[in-house]
Amino acid sequence: MVQSHFNEGELVGVLTTQPLGRVLDYKAPEGGAFVGAYVEVPLGPRRIAGVVWGPGAGDYHYAKVRSVLRVLDVAPMRDEMRTFLSRAADYTLTPRDAMLRLATRVSGLGDPPGVRRVYRLGTSEPDRMTDARRAVLEVLRDYGGLSFTLKELADMAGVGTSVVKGMVKLGAVSEEDAPRDTAYPRLDPDHGGKDLTPDQAAGAQVLAQAVASGQYGATLLKGVTGSGKTEVYLEAVAACLRAGRQALVLLPEIALTGEFLDRVEARFGQRPAEWHSGVTQTERRRCWRMVGQGDADLVVGARSALFLPYRDLGLIVVDEEHDTSYKQEDGVLYNARDMAVLRAAGNGAQVVLASATPSLESWANVESGKYRRLELTSRFGVAVMPKMSAIDMRSEDLPGGRWVSPTLRRAMQDRLEKGEQSLVFLNRRGYAPITLCRACGHQIGCDDCDARMVEHRFLKRLMCHQCGATKPMPTVCPHCAAEDRLSAVGPGVERMGEEVQALFPDARVAVLSSDLYGSARAMKAHIADIAAGGTDIIIGTQLVAKGHNFPKLTLVGVIDADLGLQGSDLRAAERTFQLMRQVAGRAGRADIPGEALLQTYQPDHAVIRSIVAGDEEAFWAAEAAERKAAGVPPYGRMAGIVLSSTNVQEVFDLGTAMARQDGPLRRIGAQVFGPAPAPIARIRGRHRVRLLVKAEKSAPLQQALAEWAGQFKLSKDLRMAIDIDPQSFY
Repeated sequence: MVQSHFNEGELVGVLTTQPLGRVLDYKAPEGGAFVGAYVEVPLGPRRIAGVVWGPGAGDYHYAKVRSVLRVLDVAPMRDEMRTFLSRAADYTLTPRDAMLRLATRVSGLGDPPGVRRVYRLGTSEPDRMTDARRAVLEVLRDYGGLSFTLKELADMAGVGTSVVKGMVKLGAVSEEDAPRDTAYPRLDPDHGGKDLTPDQAAGAQVLAQAVASGQYGATLLKGVTGSGKTEVYLEAVAACLRAGRQALVLLPEIALTGEFLDRVEARFGQRPAEWHSGVTQTERRRCWRMVGQGDADLVVGARSALFLPYRDLGLIVVDEEHDTSYKQEDGVLYNARDMAVLRAAGNGAQVVLASATPSLESWANVESGKYRRLELTSRFGVAVMPKMSAIDMRSEDLPGGRWVSPTLRRAMQDRLEKGEQSLVFLNRRGYAPITLCRACGHQIGCDDCDARMVEHRFLKRLMCHQCGATKPMPTVCPHCAAEDRLSAVGPGVERMGEEVQALFPDARVAVLSSDLYGSARAMKAHIADIAAGGTDIIIGTQLVAKGHNFPKLTLVGVIDADLGLQGSDLRAAERTFQLMRQVAGRAGRADIPGEALLQTYQPDHAVIRSIVAGDEEAFWAAEAAERKAAGVPPYGRMAGIVLSSTNVQEVFDLGTAMARQDGPLRRIGAQVFGPAPAPIARIRGRHRVRLLVKAEKSAPLQQALAEWAGQFKLSKDLRMAIDIDPQSFY
């Protein structure tokens, strides 16, 4: 029988959040401790957090073992959560302490329950408005009525605490005593159900029955853009609530949460818990604790919401499951879609993967019988799928330095005259991707990365999209010192905004790009204004492709449909297909038919033809056949290894040694490719070398990778990152 409680003085093994690579022995404190208890333990002179993982190893002299300082007043970590973290660590080849950090990313867990003073938006405006007071009010409005501690509010507004206190006296800010953490209101599964179409009702019934079974299962919910996938999976959420279990809905972008929360409130009568980078630390702590106590029925959040301590998780929905933002590319490298399936399997929960353009991995899992498939074939109400066609740019009369073709311009003019909205899509942030000296040909690059700096004219700065470094726009060439010879080359969305405003001077033009907003709430407010008809023409990046509903939008123009087809990424065709279909799906979502025009120099390319024809099944079958023949995911396994160091020779030497000493990989039939400089060979001053490992689908890849990497001792400056199932190859 596995021991579940340890009496005072018994040895317990504590997994801490520190990068130590092992479980540490401590003595159980007064009153003892359960397995899974969150504890505070001494480590040298510090006090650190950890979790009782099991019995101590006993391989250290008992008299020298220190005691657990205290057990934290939070619900213990459940067995299924510890199993999930261990399995996720094994799959991603990540130390368990790093996985535990993901599961405890919230401040103040050890604080005792009690009352705290919080600050919200008040009922009046200050008599005299200053910049500092305006900043406080903007933060409170941006965050939609959420509460802040005094320090949080002052820090986010960039003001002193005395400014906030002064506004309390004026009634512009409300000061309240509130319990530190309160339960979320219960959602009512019978509150506001909508009338569903026959195929929506059939899909909802299948999902509701699956949830009611209390067993694990995975379903791909596929439906054309605007077909009502959200309404269908919200019925699965309702079934989960009726069963007394918790539900989680993952969204790919926090910009989507505002509109989605409104839909949840309309359906269930209350707003759910939120978990993403746009909520305050105070609200994050409340969410974490209430989820563990079972006092949060539904969580809506970003990928890290998977690591919350649910008491009884019965359903996980991954909306837009194909989206690449579900893959975390730094720190712990994991794909939230795959981790959702792993978490659901350990909880006896259902997982619903929803998308209009599923990933090939999910498509293959349906084909092999691992996932159920539900399909919604028509748009909700009177809306129909937009008409799609390609504009052959080889025959368009377009002057240099311009990107909107005459054909697209005429279509936009027609929409303006009808009072409808147009969307111009270009998947490049900033004003121009290259700043070039016309005197010497020098392209301005980042000082710390092998990447060109992108001009952001709204900010009057150059920005590196790899490391985030910025610098002012130079007036002379840093290479040859020539004055007034720097030129912007190529279009970004800001430049497209200029061109469109020049073409349509009376139109209301909005540029939608994540760089242009100070906060997630400000971005949500702008999107809501666009949806209400406050804009005639939207210029947008990939941000606009993700689930937004603009009822008056009837035309989508894609400036460079060929952009994603360039490069050596094995998923280039898949991603281009998905992105173009998703962007086109923004058009005609209400009662006015929509149209999508794709500007391309390759109208005969197989991917472009598939997009225009709308023959998805043929595209997926052809793409699957190519991947199967090449033995690459999802029909083979791959891992990316990135080595980095400030010393270029050191990193190449290690890469060469790893390629030569590949015995553990050869034993499972795997191949090693490289070492080679990464496509972006230097980021933040660190030189980067990449190796790729390819193996058959059934090969025990993780075990072999661990043995292979374990042969090499890294110097202090060398880092090795192993990415199982890499999504990008930079």
